Amino acid sequence: RKNTKRVPSFRKLLRTSQIKLDNKLKNKQYKQKSAAKKYRKEQKKLREAVRDAISRKPFPLEECKKKQVARKWEEKEEEDALPLDMMDEDDLKLMEDLAQKASFLTRDLSSNEPVHVKKRKHESVIEKYEKVPRRLQTEPEKEVIHLLPIKDKTGIIPQAVEKPVLNVAHDEEEDTEDMEEAEDFNEEPLPILTPEEMAAQRRQKLQERKMHIAALASAILSEPDSNIKKLKELRAMLMEQDPNVAVIVRKLVMVSLMEIFKDIAPSYKIRPLTEAEKATKVKKETQKLREFEEGLVSQYKFYLENLEQTIKDWKQRKLKKSNVISLKAYKGLAEVAVKCLCELLVALPHFNFHNNIIVLIVPLMNDPSKMISELCVEAVKKLFKQDKLGYASLGVVKVISGLVRGRNYDVRPEVLKVFLHLRIKEVELQKDSEDIAPKKKFMTYKEKRKNLSRMQRKWKKAEEKLERELLEAEASESKEKKLKLHTETLNIVFVTYFRILKKAQKSPLLPAVLEGLAKFAHLINVEFFDDLLIVLHSLIASGDLSYRESLHCILSSFHILSGQGDVLNIDPMKFYTHLYKTLFSLHAGGTNEDIGIVLQCLDVMFAKRRKQVSQQRALAFLKRLSILALHVLPNSSVGILATNRIFMQTFPKMDLLLDNESQGSGVYLPELEEPEHCNAQNTALWELHLLQRHYHPTVRKFASHLIAGAPTEGSGALPLDLSQRSATELFEAYCMKGMTFNPPVASVTPRRKDTFSQMDSFVDEELNKQLQQHISEIVAHKPLDFAKHLKESSLA
Repeated sequence: RKNTKRVPSFRKLLRTSQIKLDNKLKNKQYKQKSAAKKYRKEQKKLREAVRDAISRKPFPLEECKKKQVARKWEEKEEEDALPLDMMDEDDLKLMEDLAQKASFLTRDLSSNEPVHVKKRKHESVIEKYEKVPRRLQTEPEKEVIHLLPIKDKTGIIPQAVEKPVLNVAHDEEEDTEDMEEAEDFNEEPLPILTPEEMAAQRRQKLQERKMHIAALASAILSEPDSNIKKLKELRAMLMEQDPNVAVIVRKLVMVSLMEIFKDIAPSYKIRPLTEAEKATKVKKETQKLREFEEGLVSQYKFYLENLEQTIKDWKQRKLKKSNVISLKAYKGLAEVAVKCLCELLVALPHFNFHNNIIVLIVPLMNDPSKMISELCVEAVKKLFKQDKLGYASLGVVKVISGLVRGRNYDVRPEVLKVFLHLRIKEVELQKDSEDIAPKKKFMTYKEKRKNLSRMQRKWKKAEEKLERELLEAEASESKEKKLKLHTETLNIVFVTYFRILKKAQKSPLLPAVLEGLAKFAHLINVEFFDDLLIVLHSLIASGDLSYRESLHCILSSFHILSGQGDVLNIDPMKFYTHLYKTLFSLHAGGTNEDIGIVLQCLDVMFAKRRKQVSQQRALAFLKRLSILALHVLPNSSVGILATNRIFMQTFPKMDLLLDNESQGSGVYLPELEEPEHCNAQNTALWELHLLQRHYHPTVRKFASHLIAGAPTEGSGALPLDLSQRSATELFEAYCMKGMTFNPPVASVTPRRKDTFSQMDSFVDEELNKQLQQHISEIVAHKPLDFAKHLKESSLA
């Protein structure tokens, strides 16, 4: 049967496995590599043969062969030859016989080729050497410049010209002569100046630079459109090279440029022109405005880059090559640069590169230098307070969140405390987002046709057209967009807070987080309430928090429950108990400042949740607060008594504590930590009688007012300036931080001296005169007996 090779069908090719195809490719690559490797080995041998032939004399063929055999045997013995004692005698004899044959000596042992290959592959060293082309020592090749060719009848004739060789030696001699002349000129000695002359020269230079800066700045401010190019000249002075005045001049230029940009920057962001806009022809005024805007943006960008480089050089402790300014002076330059950036951050939030300034300023809030850190923190606070739209605030909050996360929560607490200055009072809720900012609706054509006459339709059309134009040209952002920005900003703030609560509960950032939650808790989404309350209670129960931090936890919890948390069926009794048992840790010392937070907690816990508070709980807090008012400073006493006044007016039957008779069974247990079971109804507010004799007049007024039952009218009522202010406001109003009485103590007018007191003073004066006269006579006549006479006169 005939064996015919069939061509594989397309289906069979499709069935060919990928492994088989890969193996074929690998075999092909291996063959190519083997061929290339073999070629490289042959070339290497040829080079070695040529090198040996050039370096040594050609020996006779026999000697060369012997040396090659000896060298190869040595190499073979060193590498992998077996010891002779391990070989048989027959094998050893065979090797010796083969060594005597020329074919064995001339064969390349490293190759695997058989002995009977052609002789041209085994040429001797001398033949290889003879085949190498000779090169005679000729003159150096001259450089040729190729010209354009000429076309003739015969064809194209190439054209070339030798490159002329310059007389380098002659030029070098001329250069050396010029250098010698310059050295001779420089060898003239400079005049030696005294310190006074140097100071005078420095003052003169500084004055010249100041005048130049002032002239440039005045020209730019007077006509910014025409003199925008002078900004470049002024900015070039940031590179002042005179070491005597460099630091002061650079600082002056930084501040001057900052003030100029604040004045001439427009109230809008300048965008780059498109290619189509650049190609179109415009009026001269428009072209002039475009050139001004383009120049302003470019110079502003270069100025910010200079400020950034100054700060980086100082941070990296890096000096410039010129060493004009010392490393110590760089700190002052960096501080001025940071001040300029802070001013621009606050003054130009709408202008170009504002986000770049934010990225520079925010990391400096965590700088080790206290001065620079405070500068940046204050600038961010100002920006938050004056930002009405929310764009700048959103940018800053994003960068701060990234910084806190990137540093693994190892930042200063002041960085997070700036969130407290955000102007966010409401956010966009999902359930009523459509009701927050209803859109302007215009009448349809059918409604107009049905309800309006022809003339009314005409007027209505013109009115709606005008309203549409006004809405388009309106500069202020809509309420809907503002709420959206505020919502996004607050989401980032809460994400930062929750990350710290989850991952870094023992970091120094926790007080700032709790304070922020206390402020913005009413804006948190309802979905997070349960988990957040559990976390806050676990923090309080852990005992790792300070008293102030635990107060912030309580305040945050009740802010949550008093807002959208009303729908939740949660009894925060554990928070009431914790506050009740820790009230006595307050005193007139360092914890006096925490009473402001306690007053806020009491307002949220009782005044805003009066329907959920029992009478026993209110009576227990009223009694304990009255006891606390005896142990704190006057401003705290005023705030506590104002809170007691709200208790007595809000909750019924609080006047039980103004009566001596007990109500019900049991005895009041002041040391019990549960307000519901301490039997507060069986005691009395005897502390008010002590407070009636307090040295502070406002405390006395409040004590008398409460003893009278806290009436709103009549003789026992408070004056309007006290009754219309909250407890927190009164606490801050009567603060004694200045170590003075607030209100100040009235000066006592001296009383008139009566007749008897005048007579007594006259007699005393006369006696003093007589005594002095008597002592002087004794001293004049008998100085030795002065002590004796003085003793007798005193006895008399």
